[in-house]
Amino acid sequence: MAETIDKDDFMTDTRGRLVPKAMVAEIDLERHDLVIDKICEARMLQDCMREFKYRLMGDIQAFVALSAERYEVKLGGVKGNITLMSFDGRFKIQVAVAEHLSFDERLQAAKKLVDECLNDWTEGSRDELKTIVLDAFQVDQEGRINTGRILALRRYAINDPRWQRAMLAISESIQVVGSKSYLRFYERSGPDDKWTSISLDMAAL
Repeated sequence: MAETIDKDDFMTDTRGRLVPKAMVAEIDLERHDLVIDKICEARMLQDCMREFKYRLMGDIQAFVALSAERYEVKLGGVKGNITLMSFDGRFKIQVAVAEHLSFDERLQAAKKLVDECLNDWTEGSRDELKTIVLDAFQVDQEGRINTGRILALRRYAINDPRWQRAMLAISESIQVVGSKSYLRFYERSGPDDKWTSISLDMAAL
């Protein structure tokens, strides 16, 4: 008759092997228990913060809708950045809506026009400008383009028609692929004092 293995007597190591607990050093057992225990607490805290965020966003949306009703306007929810402040001016909540942008195939046309400009401007052009422009079209390790760098190119006042067509192509290639809402909390002692962030980032506590 085959002997039944009691899995409670074993632990799985980093390579997926079962190791008898009796062969695991006491300090390793204590470290393991500490990590598991604190991870469970961290997940519970994460769940509480997630529930708090969803509940607060719902409360804020309801308040914004209530405020709009006074002017006989119906809103579908929080669409942009808003700030809510306490009556005494000591506390405020900010809702920041950040859109996630991407570019369609027209970005390739913009890159081609920019390349033509740089090739013609090679002699006498500033190396700094060429570096900035070329870096803007570089992708990161995940193959993603830095949206901010691409959009920053539109700030250059360059009269070359090809450059202007390239900037138009960039503008028209922008696609909003999603958005994310951020909640920020602030407090201050008096109306002339600076705002202090009430951070929920554990690293900032």
